[in-house]
Order: sequence, then structure tokens, then C-alpha cells
Amino acid sequence: MFKGTLSTPARRLRAWHDALFVDHAIFRLVWTNLAPVVPGRVWRSNHPTPGRLHRWRRTLGLVMVINLRGHRHCGADALGREACQRLDLPYLDMAFESRNAPHKDRILRFHELYETARFPLLLHCKSGADRAGLASGLVILFEGGTAENALKHLHWRFLHFRRSRTGILDAFFQLYQKTAEGRLPFIDWVKQEYDEEALRNAYRAGRFSAFLNDAILRRE
Repeated sequence: MFKGTLSTPARRLRAWHDALFVDHAIFRLVWTNLAPVVPGRVWRSNHPTPGRLHRWRRTLGLVMVINLRGHRHCGADALGREACQRLDLPYLDMAFESRNAPHKDRILRFHELYETARFPLLLHCKSGADRAGLASGLVILFEGGTAENALKHLHWRFLHFRRSRTGILDAFFQLYQKTAEGRLPFIDWVKQEYDEEALRNAYRAGRFSAFLNDAILRRE
């Protein structure tokens, strides 16, 4: 854990040690998980190093960064915030979870943030797999896309594995796809019908398919 500022060379060294060996940034030195979400407007990645932020500011034209991890006491967080400050890049915190049903209030907050965002922007979590996949799928739906395309951002290519506990994120998009897509715009469904507790309980019990068929679709 790293707390405090990067005010001295010793503290900066501690931040880099924490980032590389505690937060696993050593693996991110050569692997970015970078991919477009909305070409020319929105990108996704794992937690970028300061050098990568400098490069992407120039090559991708980034004007905003959204941190899907939330504010954390770690070296990677401190180094990233400082780099964005130096680059005059707004660095906004929008914490999501990867192993729980997406919270309605956080989806609505993210929608409000996205409505006022500047582009091109970068979405990042730690590995660029699950929370980045969720946020990317939400962006696809905010932009009027389909749940099928949103689900493409939850893929093993990004190191997301739907048969693990993070599969509840897939279940969220599938729930919208099978119960409301074509009937209600996504954000209206979130506001009016989405029941995160019901999804959470059904998924934890391993009854998501039955939940869709019986409680939601009411098939015979």
C-alpha cells in the first residue's frame, strides 16, 4: 500500500516499487490491453503507466481519463494522477465492481458523467478485463448500440472469463437483451425495471437461466 504524495525521490521510488510489484504493473509494462470502444472517441485499457499516458495523449489525442478502480492507495494510482495533472488531463474516478451485479446508482452516475465527458477519452481499470469490459459495454448501450455488441467487450481476448464470478457482468447485459431490448431504451430499463438484488441472488444461486425463464419471461 502506498499513501501520500510523490514529493521526494525516495517516495517516488516507493511508489514505483508498489506499482510494479504489489499492483502487478510489471506485467503492464509490455501489455496494454488497449482497444477502441467507440472508434476515435473512447478507448479501454489496463492501468496505464505515466509514460503510456504521455504517449497516448499524443497519439490518441486523449483529453480525459476515467479511472474505473476508484481512488486507491497504491503507487500506480499516485503516479497516474500526477502524470495526468502534468498533462492537463482530467482524471475522474468512477468505481465499478467486477464480481457483483452492477449497481443501479453507479450506472446512472456513469451515464451522467459520459453525457458531459470530453472526447477522446480512456477508460481503465487494473487489468482492462472486467470493469473496463462492463464500462465499455455500457458505453455501447449509451450510444444506442446492441447488447450483443456490448457483450463483445466481455471476452477472453481481454482476459475476461464468463465462467468465473465475473460472469455476472455478462448476465447483466443478457438480462437487458432478453427482457427489454427493443422495448425500452437501455437507460430507461435501468431506471424503471433493473433489479440488481434479484440478479445478484439468482446468479449466486446458479439459477440465472431459470430466473430469466420463470421470474422474468414467465415462459410455460
